Amino acid sequence: MKNKINSEEIDFTPWNNADCQLYKEQGLWINKTLDQIITQGEEKYTDKIAVIDANKSWTYKEINNNAKKLATGFKELGIEENDKVIVQLPNIGEYFEIIFALFKIGAIPVYALPAHRNIEIEQFCKISKAKSYIIAEKSAGFDYRNLARKIKSSCALENIIVCGDAEEFISLDSLYRAPIKKAYENSTSVALLQLSGGTTNIPKLIPRTHDDYYYSVRESVKICELNVNSVFLAVLPIAHNFTHSSPGVLGALYAGSTIVLAENGSADLAFELIEKHKVTLTSLVPPLAMIWLSYAKATTKDLSSLSLIQVGGAKFSAEAAKKIKPVFKCQLQQVFGMAEGLINYTRLDDPDEIIFNTQGRPMSPYDEIKVIDKNGLEVADGFPGELLTRGPYTIKGYFRANEHNNNAFTSDGFYRTGDIVCKNKEGYIIVEGRVKDQINRGGEKVSAEEVENLLLSHASIQDVAIVAMPDKLMGERSCAFILLSNNAEKKPGIGDIRHFLENKGLAEYKLPDRIEYTNNFPMTSFGKINKQSLRSIITEKTKTAELA
Repeated sequence: MKNKINSEEIDFTPWNNADCQLYKEQGLWINKTLDQIITQGEEKYTDKIAVIDANKSWTYKEINNNAKKLATGFKELGIEENDKVIVQLPNIGEYFEIIFALFKIGAIPVYALPAHRNIEIEQFCKISKAKSYIIAEKSAGFDYRNLARKIKSSCALENIIVCGDAEEFISLDSLYRAPIKKAYENSTSVALLQLSGGTTNIPKLIPRTHDDYYYSVRESVKICELNVNSVFLAVLPIAHNFTHSSPGVLGALYAGSTIVLAENGSADLAFELIEKHKVTLTSLVPPLAMIWLSYAKATTKDLSSLSLIQVGGAKFSAEAAKKIKPVFKCQLQQVFGMAEGLINYTRLDDPDEIIFNTQGRPMSPYDEIKVIDKNGLEVADGFPGELLTRGPYTIKGYFRANEHNNNAFTSDGFYRTGDIVCKNKEGYIIVEGRVKDQINRGGEKVSAEEVENLLLSHASIQDVAIVAMPDKLMGERSCAFILLSNNAEKKPGIGDIRHFLENKGLAEYKLPDRIEYTNNFPMTSFGKINKQSLRSIITEKTKTAELA
């Protein structure tokens, strides 16, 4: 199927008929909506605890019954099939009642994250033409009702629904009615709109269908070996694709597991919840994993129930990866994926060398990947290039983004991920960086990831981010933003750092030209270090120095 998008606005670009038929024949797409996860969950696990948050717990039966009641209430408000509803909630149990209620009526949730503010929410409203907006009263000291007031003044929202004290808006508690009798059944339609994880502009909307997302969840559960005895701790936002479906909270519900929701990712809170609820697995981004490693050495909490820690969302360096098993006495699983589709996992029985040094291999035998050079030609295994992919759960186009789609997808339907990777002969992916995550130092290209990985092996460094800074002579030079570890005996200077890297065998032109120490990194709403912000910080500093 040719994927060239014309000038006419297209919401959703489908797979071609031949691929659809293949995926159905092979049992990948099973003609079930995501609502079936909780419907079948109630049938199989009924009174088993499904979700625990800071205030209460829910059984499988309670979540499904409440979702059916809420579906009726949503319909009475005028929310119908194919209507877009922005859902912006913290990690609370009501989240599940809401999304399954929307699935039951065929409405489409737009998964905003708690950290998003008016710029992003207004953009989501504009692109999706959302009819309704669902928020919490407050979370982490932020009043979302004030945000809703700003959004209402600039967007054509019919309903603003609040979990908690609604003030002038609609209370979620007021919407529970007699249970809906018949649920939406079209599995080929768009189920939800996820968000792209880019760091340079406002996220784009990603249309995921019931068929493709359900397959991704089921296959993830199989690879990660979730079952009725699993207890999944969600510390990242549960709307994030990683925490939502890899296997995440949807995978936990599909497997009959119990979900424990943490209000944030702090080690103190998480370790307490792990001990209290006998958590068996959790999902972290690399910066959070680094913090947990630091705190775990001194904790008195019993973490022995942990059997698996997933780390994904960004590359986890080999030096850091090697520390997980000795510190937590559990297996590490590296996860490299994208909300657009493709997910790579290291397998639980992979040798340590693979788990430490790769970001996994595609989860489906029907995933197709290419690694290409700047001329579009495939490179040999072991050589870096841009990753392209297509398959049974990778989108064919962003939602209402025709112009962008022309560049983001090839004419034969491959998604250009923007990730620079190497593929080894066994098919495992090693992430090298992003297409634009390079420093062009007088014509010499420096991979930020390469230098970062070496610096993470320094005893005094907990985390690091390398970014480009402007330079009149060289065009760009490199700056290393460094977060020192808690046990650092001293603050190494630029000479110490350069000497350390030289001893590691790093070429001179790759050595950092400047060091900035920081107590914390600016983060994107997806839990990644915001390198755009760091570039702005160092650019401003260099400008100020020139003027002084």
